[in-house]
Amino acid sequence: MRVSYFHTPERVPHGSMADAAVVIDVLRATSTMAWALHNGAEAVQAFADLDALSAAAAAWPQELCIRAGERGGAKLEGFDLGNSPLAVTAEFVAGKRIFMSTTNGTRSLDRVSTAAMLFTAALVNRSAVAKRLCQQNPETVWIVGSGWEGDYSLEDSLAAGALADALLQIGDTSLKKLAANDELSASHALWSQWKTNPEQALRLASHGQRLERLGDHDADFACCAAVDSLVVVPQQTEMGVLRAT
Repeated sequence: MRVSYFHTPERVPHGSMADAAVVIDVLRATSTMAWALHNGAEAVQAFADLDALSAAAAAWPQELCIRAGERGGAKLEGFDLGNSPLAVTAEFVAGKRIFMSTTNGTRSLDRVSTAAMLFTAALVNRSAVAKRLCQQNPETVWIVGSGWEGDYSLEDSLAAGALADALLQIGDTSLKKLAANDELSASHALWSQWKTNPEQALRLASHGQRLERLGDHDADFACCAAVDSLVVVPQQTEMGVLRAT
């Protein structure tokens, strides 16, 4: 297995596709997706385009439909939920489909939607995703960070490094054999620096600071920094639709 990391969807190569792709948006889309599916959501359907989301949600049975969306970290007007992993409780989401659009994470999913195997990961489920990758053993894996509006994000690179670290341990291999680009090696070094206090790294990140300016998100930070708190593996089962596998 050879693994590459791309900081943002804009950096993903055109004209080819890895055997497997893993999308990361720690603050907070892929953390929220993991918790939603863990708590019994039927699926999360991701959209980069809000008009497409509205049309798909309108066609779904309304008693089984939840609209979740944010832009700039704030909940979209008229939506049922924003992008907090704390809001997707079992009481609210069990058996329902979540139609989701976020500033960054859903764009990354759209960019690699044609991958034969497509997963989402965050700190909360990085070992579960690593185990699945080791079981499937694809020849090439692309980890795609979501960044912030096309720019690098500290928190996604941290999680990419955490996933790489789990792959190294589970796969009993070396970074030299695993890493297909320098970005993955750098993300692993970043994880080595912050692994004893990932929440501090999330708060240091520019998007972490943006969330702090929006209000009290202490519980969200703690939730998103809780490494390996879940064993759920969100996987695309049809175009744009993620289910627990």
